[in-house]
Amino acid sequence: MHFEDLPTTPRSEELVDKAFSRAARAGRAKSGKEAQESMLQTAANILSDNLGNVVTSWPDFDTVDDFYYEFADATLSDTDVEGIDRLRQHLSEVMWASRQTDSIKGEYQGRIRNADTDTARKLRKQAFARLADVTEQVEADLLAIGEARDALKTLPDIRADEPAIVVAGYPNVGKSSFVNRVTNATNETAAYPYTTTRIGIGHLERDRIRYQLIDTPGLLDRPAEERNAIESQAVSALTHLADAVVVLLDASGDCGYPLDRQLDLLAEIEATFEAPVLAVCNKSDRSRDVDADHYMSVETGEGVEGVVDAAIGAIGYEPELPFES
Repeated sequence: MHFEDLPTTPRSEELVDKAFSRAARAGRAKSGKEAQESMLQTAANILSDNLGNVVTSWPDFDTVDDFYYEFADATLSDTDVEGIDRLRQHLSEVMWASRQTDSIKGEYQGRIRNADTDTARKLRKQAFARLADVTEQVEADLLAIGEARDALKTLPDIRADEPAIVVAGYPNVGKSSFVNRVTNATNETAAYPYTTTRIGIGHLERDRIRYQLIDTPGLLDRPAEERNAIESQAVSALTHLADAVVVLLDASGDCGYPLDRQLDLLAEIEATFEAPVLAVCNKSDRSRDVDADHYMSVETGEGVEGVVDAAIGAIGYEPELPFES
């Protein structure tokens, strides 16, 4: 699920103007009470359909992957929407309005059909006033849904159905360089809303299986007590996604952080993630003075493919095959 495909959320005034202008054109094509009934039906249908589409364009959050649910919830927690539960309430109100406009149409159609022309015109005007009132009642809900859409559309396009290798470690230990090198391209980056974090994503293919390598600067490059609430929730989301975690260590000290702090972060990550965690000493051409699972130098290329092989082996991913009778 990627939220960038969500359509722009209309304002209530836009919807009312659209519905009533279309209704006026529909009315000019007929005369008498038939014109009034046609206007009512056109206006109500446009409002009901457009309000309903606002809701149905969103995914069913009960079926959204845990990763995207928590990432979305974390993002919305720092907006006026205050999380997915509040968003669902706004969506529910808009669906109520959609059903109300349909109900108003049903209530007035029969009355107009059985009335004389002058009464039919008055009834249609009453119905229009009620349609506008119902739509205006959910203006705040539409604004909130639009804010949620704007916040979520920039979330990184990470595929929950593809195996993922999360790359972690303190700043300047070589995370982005590693991801870029093994994916043979500058990785895609997406700013995580409301933080300074940029999540980098690269892809590599082995045995026709595509693996995602996720660089997490600003999330898994410092201890939990230094993360804000939203970043902590994003880390929680990553625990649902990671099939393996590669933690890079710099024993040379060139990164600017003491090795003991790096090892503390490694221990924290090992305690946080259920997925296999590989401790990798990068810049091993400068120093190997740390007990690690693997040693490599992204700069020289030594040991890099071995780390990739080890991460893929730790995942042990087997694609689901079609049922064979």
